[in-house]
Amino acid sequence: MSTKTNKSTFMDRFPESAAITRQAFLVAFVALGLGALFGIIQALHRTNVLRVFPSGDYYTLLTAHGVLLAIVFTIFFLVGLFQWAITRSLDRPPVNITFTKTWLGLMSLGSATAGIVILLGFIKEIGISADVLFTFYAPLQAHPLFYAGLTVFIVGTWLAGVDWFRSWLRWRKDNPDERIPLQAFMVLTTMIMWYIATIGVAIAVLFFLLPWSLGLIETVNPLLTRTLFWFFGHPVVYFWLLPAYLLWYTVMPKIAGGRLFSDPLARVVFILFVLLSTPVGIHHQYVDPGIAEGFKFIAMVNTMFLLLPSLLTAFTVVASIEHGARQRGGSGYLGWLKALPWRDPAFTGMALAGLMFAAGGFSGMVNAGMNINYLVHNTLWVPGHFHLTVGTAVTLTMMAGTYWLWPQITNKSIWSRPIALAQVVMWFGGMALMSNAMHVAGLYGVPRRTAEPQYQSFNFESIFGTVGELRIQIAIGGTLLFLSSVLFLSNLALSWGTPKQSGLGQTLPDPLSGPDDSPRVLDNMKLWAGLALLLVVLAYALPLGAIVADSGLLGPGGDAYPALVDGIRTVTAVFGDTVAGLAGVLP
Repeated sequence: MSTKTNKSTFMDRFPESAAITRQAFLVAFVALGLGALFGIIQALHRTNVLRVFPSGDYYTLLTAHGVLLAIVFTIFFLVGLFQWAITRSLDRPPVNITFTKTWLGLMSLGSATAGIVILLGFIKEIGISADVLFTFYAPLQAHPLFYAGLTVFIVGTWLAGVDWFRSWLRWRKDNPDERIPLQAFMVLTTMIMWYIATIGVAIAVLFFLLPWSLGLIETVNPLLTRTLFWFFGHPVVYFWLLPAYLLWYTVMPKIAGGRLFSDPLARVVFILFVLLSTPVGIHHQYVDPGIAEGFKFIAMVNTMFLLLPSLLTAFTVVASIEHGARQRGGSGYLGWLKALPWRDPAFTGMALAGLMFAAGGFSGMVNAGMNINYLVHNTLWVPGHFHLTVGTAVTLTMMAGTYWLWPQITNKSIWSRPIALAQVVMWFGGMALMSNAMHVAGLYGVPRRTAEPQYQSFNFESIFGTVGELRIQIAIGGTLLFLSSVLFLSNLALSWGTPKQSGLGQTLPDPLSGPDDSPRVLDNMKLWAGLALLLVVLAYALPLGAIVADSGLLGPGGDAYPALVDGIRTVTAVFGDTVAGLAGVLP
């Protein structure tokens, strides 16, 4: 939370970049409001507390909730945050602000198109819908405009990365011997990961799902599109998470009153995510037939390696805030915790988000294990884990980070700090109730993705409570989350009406261990991108080849792959006959 200083703000120094950040945040927060509304409707419907929609619309609600929150809210916040981070850390405006506005416009156009198609699903008479959930692979099929919107949106994100790499290259030209500033390093490595991760979904949409929805091809291979989706579907989790990491590493120590413990460890963490985040997606397909067990085992091992950057982050961030607490007079083994700024909603929100992320890590280990995954697969455990990680670690950090960033990009203070503090605590409490109930229900096989779970013949014996008690937890938790969203958005709306002030600027202190303590090879972006691509080829070439060999590119009934082979054989045979014929007539 900013207090009055004599420093200039980001908006004072880079007004055009600040405007881009504000516009991206505006789209993100509109999506947050709509997604939260659909979320509370689902929670009350499924727990049978209040039903305002027919159950036939449940998939439309679920798709809108998932896409608006997991795609639109998170990624628009990311691009706004990264625009601030790359501009601030390189200390220069965008190379071409028109190009910057173009990618933001493309992202907005794509999101609006996909979102409108989803919402049209509520009006059956129109005949346009996209009830395909956040996991939009075959055999569920959406209207072509949904896939077209997704394509435009992803192209916009690619151009955003191009914009930030251009800024870095210009900076590198002027500073050939300098280490990449940490926030810029985080932005660039995250975008390398994004470029690699979106290869799968781009192929799936452009070559299979969009032509299929347009009627250009009759069938697709469901296992192939599913595998291509999860090629993207798991690393996208880190695309959501790494903006939170950026705030934990570079802003949270400042709010705590200290400095980042280790810049080199932060760089290592981001490099590890570039290398390890993509070759793991098959761990979402443990129960899929058509993929050999050996490939699934490799994906499981790769996934377990991802615990390393998370553990390094926990160590570095806790050490940093402990340093801050001790600068504020804290002492003792745990007594320093009392010296932290718990009345600051920005700090408390990020701290609670990090605590919830630790719990999400444990449930994630269950998901990643081949054998115990079978126990919870497709149960409420999975969305329970998802709400701990993306719904709290990411979302709550983004909310808390907004309270610190808002004065920097608007020159206005937050309207009410007490309400902001109550809001982040309410989010934590609501998610604790809801995710706990989801995890417990999942252990007893309660299914996900359905509006009508039936319990009449369900023999539920638990030391934690009955099904009824779990449903009450979900209903109360979902209500608290919705109210927290309303408080967040209302506080920001009222903040917009406050008068502008001067001197709200904040600076970020240098780390205790700076970039010069790390090897320069960490800044070699080409090296890490090449190694990441090599790991992807090793992890995916054989599984994808086997899937195509078994069922063809277009699945059972499709004939593109055999047709191609037959075509080559035909051409070869004709060529051979021609040569033989010529040989027969020649002297």
